Amino acid sequence: MPSHRHPRLPGQVALPEQKSAAPSPGRLARFNAAPADVVTRALLACCGSLRWAQRLADHRPYPDLGALLAAADEAAYDLTPADLAEALAGESLTLLPDGAYSAAHTALSAAHAAYESRFGHVFVICLDGFGPEEALDQVLAGIRARLANEPEEERVLTAEELRRLARGRISRLVRTFDDSSGSHPETAESKDSGHPDSPYVPV
Repeated sequence: MPSHRHPRLPGQVALPEQKSAAPSPGRLARFNAAPADVVTRALLACCGSLRWAQRLADHRPYPDLGALLAAADEAAYDLTPADLAEALAGESLTLLPDGAYSAAHTALSAAHAAYESRFGHVFVICLDGFGPEEALDQVLAGIRARLANEPEEERVLTAEELRRLARGRISRLVRTFDDSSGSHPETAESKDSGHPDSPYVPV
């Protein structure tokens, strides 16, 4: 599969990838063997493009998590503008931690409104590696930096953030497959509700 490298754009917030333990081979085998419709629905929780999810489901089996993530990256790089719009439509806004002061809600709402007014879609950023207490500052800084981008530049950056989000979500999703006959895996969001990027920004 060809390697894709995208230069970092001006104003991009450099964020470390989430370091997660690999799922067991048994869980990946169950991911490979599950019905296509079950896997497709689960993958849509990782990225809301139906074509992306179906492509990953149809190309099973994967020998290991690395191969699955590489396929997810490749499919993400191939998202059309329509696919990207579909995926963004499934993303939601940031949910602040319980007890966040009202001024934080006001600032975040205003920042999101300014971003959506300029670009016509929700703001997306991967927060893997950051704790809940850092989320607000990272989101506000990211929005303010990226508001200066041109629309096409921001579209490319948004697609890259979605790709990074999908990688983390897939890693968590595969770990939800268990031995129960006929059971459906939990979505990445429900399984990892306590993770720093759950609520994702947005997911």
